[in-house]
Amino acid sequence: MKITVLGKKIEVKQSYKDHVEKKLKKFDKYFKDSAEAKVVIFKEPNRECVELTINNDGMIFRSEQKNKTFLNSLDDCIDIIERQIRKNKTRLEKRLREGAFVRGAEAAPEPPVEENDSEFVIRYKSFKFKPMSVEEAILQMDLLGHDFYIFENDVTGKTNVVYRRRNNEYGCIEQED
Repeated sequence: MKITVLGKKIEVKQSYKDHVEKKLKKFDKYFKDSAEAKVVIFKEPNRECVELTINNDGMIFRSEQKNKTFLNSLDDCIDIIERQIRKNKTRLEKRLREGAFVRGAEAAPEPPVEENDSEFVIRYKSFKFKPMSVEEAILQMDLLGHDFYIFENDVTGKTNVVYRRRNNEYGCIEQED
């Protein structure tokens, strides 16, 4: 697994990078060598934060945790991603056998956040759409911890959005002709 450790407005010590690599070795049994892990550390008042994102051939696992130290935050992130993998093990194995882990849904590098005089700060992200089923899109949304997910429907070829409703059910919005 390729591991990248970055700091937002903070210098990352080599000892921390080595610790991250050692800790993420436990994921080698789950992911291929082509998997990429990105660890971003940053500080907030009274908290040290870690954001861990693992991209394995288009399937994205993500966790962001805040704790008293970077080491504790990293441990929390690893626990959460390991829990996501165990919770969705059957569905992930099924997707793997059906060839759903094909390259294509990789995140492009994020452009820098632009700050201006308006009252909104907008972060832009761009993704390549990978055709997938509604069920796979819901799985990806849950793995990312988001409330919605945009994807290309593998049956209709249209852009769809799945989302989590207030009653913990799911909804799907499909593009009209």
